[in-house]
Amino acid sequence: MILQDKVALVTGGTTGIGRATVIAFGAAGAKVVFSGRRDAEGEKTAKLIHETGAECLYVHSDASNEEEIQGKRI
Repeated sequence: MILQDKVALVTGGTTGIGRATVIAFGAAGAKVVFSGRRDAEGEKTAKLIHETGAECLYVHSDASNEEEIQGKRI
């Protein structure tokens, strides 16, 4: 796998192009950390990734809100 032993970080990974990107990184072997504002969609995306055998972590955050992400720790 091309991204084996790599970590991918994706903001806005809960729907649309972001979700497709997260799934593609996972399928290519990366461990994926992704964020988004929509928790239900984030959990659905995480489930899709886990079903492929890839590792991922969903973190709730709004990347457009500096105050919200200022103190985020994973």
